[in-house]
Amino acid sequence: SKIADLLRQRFNPINALTDVEYEDKRTELFDLIDNTVDLEDTRTLLIKMLEAINSVRRTNLFIEDRYALAFRIDASFLTTEDRSECPFGVFFVHGREFNGFHVRFRDIARGGVRAIHPRGIEQFTREQERLYDEAYNLAFAQQLKNKDIPEGGSKAALLVHPNGRVSRSVKAFVNSILDLITPTLSTKSKVVDRLNHEELIYLGPDENITPKLINWIVDRARRRGYPMPTAMMSSKPGAGINHKEYGVTSEGVVVFLDAALRAVGINPDEDTFTVKITGGPDGDVAGNGIRILNREYGDRVKILGIADGSGCSEDPDGLDHAELLRLFKEALPIASYNKSKLGPNGIIASIDDPEGVHLRNTMHDRIEADAFIPCGGRPATIHGGNWKNFLKEDGTPSSRVIVEGANLFLTPDARTELSNAGALILKDSSANKCGVICSSFEIGACMLLDESQFMEIKETFVDQVLTRLRHLARAEAELLARLHEHHPHSPLPEMSNRISKMMSRVSDSLIANWEEMDEAQTNNLKTLVLEHLPPVLLERVGDSLWSKMPEAYLQWMMAKSLAAKIVYREGFEYLETMEDANLAGLALRYLDLEQERDVLTENILQSDLQYKHRVAALLHDAGIFSTMGRRHNS
Repeated sequence: SKIADLLRQRFNPINALTDVEYEDKRTELFDLIDNTVDLEDTRTLLIKMLEAINSVRRTNLFIEDRYALAFRIDASFLTTEDRSECPFGVFFVHGREFNGFHVRFRDIARGGVRAIHPRGIEQFTREQERLYDEAYNLAFAQQLKNKDIPEGGSKAALLVHPNGRVSRSVKAFVNSILDLITPTLSTKSKVVDRLNHEELIYLGPDENITPKLINWIVDRARRRGYPMPTAMMSSKPGAGINHKEYGVTSEGVVVFLDAALRAVGINPDEDTFTVKITGGPDGDVAGNGIRILNREYGDRVKILGIADGSGCSEDPDGLDHAELLRLFKEALPIASYNKSKLGPNGIIASIDDPEGVHLRNTMHDRIEADAFIPCGGRPATIHGGNWKNFLKEDGTPSSRVIVEGANLFLTPDARTELSNAGALILKDSSANKCGVICSSFEIGACMLLDESQFMEIKETFVDQVLTRLRHLARAEAELLARLHEHHPHSPLPEMSNRISKMMSRVSDSLIANWEEMDEAQTNNLKTLVLEHLPPVLLERVGDSLWSKMPEAYLQWMMAKSLAAKIVYREGFEYLETMEDANLAGLALRYLDLEQERDVLTENILQSDLQYKHRVAALLHDAGIFSTMGRRHNS
């Protein structure tokens, strides 16, 4: 109880302990533990509890009628050898029916809220043991994924008791975090702030987050006085871009699939190819993936098997596209597939059937297809202990291509082993990045427009965002294809990580050196904002863009856009040899040379040169790094 008393005294808004008083009491408790506790395990536990209190920066302990108990934690407390990269910040929320973490790797960060709701107590216990690691790993994957946008990576994961209600738990989780970040005086007066830093949290939908909950979160943020409440939550069904309605994540997944198929010698514009999918037709990524595959390739794509929470359906002749699209439109799982649409050797297995769970859980291993697209399923479904199940009898993968539409479906060691066995793997941080990019565009619009203004341009805005998503997916997919061609024995997941880390290094260097830039350099960088944002949004807001959008957000937009431009065009190998401190100068020089190249290209096109279009194309497509350091006469 003395340890709990220390927490209360440190954060009591009426008479909080000073730092000196706190340290004195903390020292007394350490001495008491040393002198009176004999059992080593008990001693370790009590000391860890004191360290936990020391890591707390804010708590809603003294807010009356709170929905749950929330803490803002110094993330270094949770750093271990397995979690060597320290997040920027962590929130922990404990409710009557749930526990939850929000982890972010940059001050300005974006990522989804995931509600995990196990059916039974055994699964609940297993999930409880790995809850923080799941949030941490998903946030770190998000950090790698968010390389194209101003925000860093974050993720919220809450585990709801089997007898608990998801909607009530999500509401309690969000409301409790709002207790710690809402700037209204009535709330702040109850929260002792030992962080001394204003925080904005940007969320998005993930597992079990319904449109109704999305709207509730935005409305709650507005009622609580949170700044820019519509920016707190993305994928809003009205004044937003709902991911499932527009299939934004799946648009990118299919672009990466297209590039991967070409890399293994399949031309999807002409050749028939086969796929297997985890995630059901009622799901966002899988359902829209089916729709887009049908739109882009028609009968050339044969979907041999689909597995989801309800069961699985398999057909060596290919599942019927019209029937799958019916399930997608009616939001029905794969167990609802009409058996009359199966070929003579097709099967449907529900998890209620005697072998249903086994067939569902092994579909992705058993079926041989050109490509496997995991679009649903729990993290670490394929791991170091079972990756060999994915191999055929001859030791080659049951799919030559794996495009990770779902996060963390494969563990890092499984990716390495399957890559070494011959699989071409497009990692989650690359393949499914378009969902969060779309969310970033949506939130950027929310910063600049009210809901009615957004609705006036929504149709055009969404079309332009989808075009931008395909462009950013293609830029990375083509770089990965080039890297695979030049380094065929290097696993592509490692290449994806190097791309992300290099882009983060470049953008971090630009931000770190921002104050050293002159006016001409910052004006040059502003052109990147105009390239990044959809034209219809720029037309609508005009110059108010520069005053309405937070300055830090704009700076990160410029830094991330320049980093993406450089790495997608030039690769990362040359950049990896440089010190962080020198990357900003190189990036700024690159931007100058690119703008000079664009002027020269336009001059050539306006000239009478006989082969001007060919010369202009060669100049435009040439690498810029190769011209650096050379002196040219004017």
